Amino acid sequence: MEEEGLHSLECIHANQIFPKKSPVLEEENMQVPFPELHGEFAEYVGRAEDAIIAMSNYRLHIKFKESVVNVPLQLIESVECRDMFQLHVTCKDCKVVRCQFSTFEQCQEWLKRLNVVVRPPSRLEELFSFAFHAWCMDVYAGEKEQHGELCRPGEHVTSWFKNEVERMGFDTQNAWRISDINSKFRLCPSYPQQLLVPAWITDKELENVSAFRSWKRFPAVVYRHLSTGAVIARCGQPEVSWWGWRNADDEHLVQSIAKACAVDSSSRKHIPNGTYTNSSDLPDTDFESSITNSSEVETLVIQPHKLLILDARSYAAAVANRAKGGGCECPEYYPNCEVVFMGMANIHSIRKSFQSLRFLCTQMPDPANWLSALESTKWLQHLSLLLKAALLVVNAVDRDQRPVLVHCSDVISFPGFQVLVETEWLDFGHKFADRCGHGENSEDLNERCPVFLQWLDCVHQLQRQFPCSFEFNEAFLVKLVQHAYSCLFGTFLCNSGKEREDRHVQERTCSVWSLLRPANRTLRNMLYSSHSETLHFVVTAVFSSLHFCVCGCHCH
Repeated sequence: MEEEGLHSLECIHANQIFPKKSPVLEEENMQVPFPELHGEFAEYVGRAEDAIIAMSNYRLHIKFKESVVNVPLQLIESVECRDMFQLHVTCKDCKVVRCQFSTFEQCQEWLKRLNVVVRPPSRLEELFSFAFHAWCMDVYAGEKEQHGELCRPGEHVTSWFKNEVERMGFDTQNAWRISDINSKFRLCPSYPQQLLVPAWITDKELENVSAFRSWKRFPAVVYRHLSTGAVIARCGQPEVSWWGWRNADDEHLVQSIAKACAVDSSSRKHIPNGTYTNSSDLPDTDFESSITNSSEVETLVIQPHKLLILDARSYAAAVANRAKGGGCECPEYYPNCEVVFMGMANIHSIRKSFQSLRFLCTQMPDPANWLSALESTKWLQHLSLLLKAALLVVNAVDRDQRPVLVHCSDVISFPGFQVLVETEWLDFGHKFADRCGHGENSEDLNERCPVFLQWLDCVHQLQRQFPCSFEFNEAFLVKLVQHAYSCLFGTFLCNSGKEREDRHVQERTCSVWSLLRPANRTLRNMLYSSHSETLHFVVTAVFSSLHFCVCGCHCH
């Protein structure tokens, strides 16, 4: 009742909590040049040299003679005055907007106005998503169906977890179990509350392992191949340090992932219902069990496949991390495991590469030097490495039937893609507030990096190579990029699920999935076929596709 009362109070007093203001009009007869969203109000309306320019509590709007530009304020990375009369707006999604003014004073005035609002909030509630939700609740209070579409907190994946475990065919009787050790985020703040682990691994062992892994991110299983039974697990780096520390429970857990895969795939064919409750039920090398049919006794030997540990870093970077208390798995302590280093760049290199790409896309193209200039940004090289790593994982779990454990030093249908984003990015603690720069007082530019955008660009590369395999189109990905930064929705706020729960974000903001829903036909891929080819033969060459980028720059 108390919670219901709070929500009712928020609905009734939305205009008091987030009051609207009258705009400052630079000319008396001016009008707001765009339809305002719920909770949005124009603050300034003026005239540029060849355009009408307006700024609200949510967006910068520029209406040119032949085009219109809408840029959410939180999507803006920087604003500067160039050549005295030109306002130069650089956006986090790679776009650059220029607006020419007639006088230097006008340009400076708009520069000041934008610089006041283009900054991280001092309080989370300053972000527009909270005002938008509160006013939506007020407006649609009597229209339940419309309210449900626009204002629902979002079909969060916590309600889907067990459905996903069942859908992917995990054998939770013999091989796997759902652990609640992270209930209320008590063990690892950046992990979800429910986690999948081998059935015989106890919560006490998980607690010991978490103390050995960076940020307490112990190995947890997130995916199972329906045909082969091979799984993908994820974790933080082991805290080996220069002293070469070991952890017996960690070594046991990593090996148990491979053994659980073997038990999982074999039990479906041979073993009647039963539960392994003790790790001693599984010998180090194989597991023998006898089953009796009506006329024969069959002996089954389960030999786990070699587990692939995929380290996103280079070997040199992994070794360097030992000086900071991190490191990598030593193969001699993890038998039946193979460690592969992918040599991917850190967030600082990715940020620098993206900035170079953005700068290149704002210049007049020089046909003679275009390819070399693009290559020098290294953006496509980074995408290529990501795709190669993904392909390595795909081949391991599908072709070789090998389980994979992925870690580094940092932390395909519509609903399927939503689950993927919710689980692997949101629930497993990608730091959207720091990486996108819209967290409270997140002024540290070194923490910003377009990692999510880079991943979506990889998805876009796959879209172009397999045009019939994705139910959604390019516009879907572009919208997702924009709203990761826009703060119109609460989906990508904060750094972890724990923070979003502590701040009641889901109850007080709208979900981006209410916009990116399957019923939105403008986001559907009309070439999609459920019988289209699989994605095994992915081209990862750097210059296979030069002319597209999910951020919308299209690289001339």
